[in-house]
Amino acid sequence: MVSPLTPGMRVVVRYRLPSGQATDALGMLVSADETTFVVDGKRGIERIAVADIIAAKQVPPPPAPRPRRA
Repeated sequence: MVSPLTPGMRVVVRYRLPSGQATDALGMLVSADETTFVVDGKRGIERIAVADIIAAKQVPPPPAPRPRRA
């Protein structure tokens, strides 16, 4: 069961690949409906079938960049 998430939230979605392995999508939730979650992350837009989702949750914003060393 996936918790209620709304577009615009930063999320992490763990889902199964066709090989049976699990992977994560981390980024902004673009859309979510009964069949598909769409996450925009570092790997680009990922469309994830709800049937393949193992877990999903909201996550905090990324940390601020560290200052560069001189």
